[in-house]
Amino acid sequence: QVQLVESGGGLVQAGGSLRLSCAASGRTFGSYAMGWFRQAPGKEREFVGTITWTGYSTYYADSVKGRFTISRDKAKNMVYLQMNSLKPEDTALYYCAAKRGGWATMSPESDYWGRGTQVTVSS
Repeated sequence: QVQLVESGGGLVQAGGSLRLSCAASGRTFGSYAMGWFRQAPGKEREFVGTITWTGYSTYYADSVKGRFTISRDKAKNMVYLQMNSLKPEDTALYYCAAKRGGWATMSPESDYWGRGTQVTVSS
């Protein structure tokens, strides 16, 4: 059974930082890209960023580019989202996702999803 479990969310002031973690288990994730999405109350789930299985390539939404960094530890089956210079508009439930072959578009579709971790940024 595949599981993606996020952790590291919390309450932070604007300008602060958080590091989210995603622990993947239940299968080997070779050829799977890993991604982060988020969903704010009353809004649709949106793409945040993705990283290839090799970890060599990353891609980010314009809204987080330069502030967020995705990394992965293949040996540990872990994926991380380092979030700096947080803004109130970053407040959302953040989801980890795994998709075979990766994302050709920023559509919130995936083979596997975690349950999410809440990030709240106060002004």
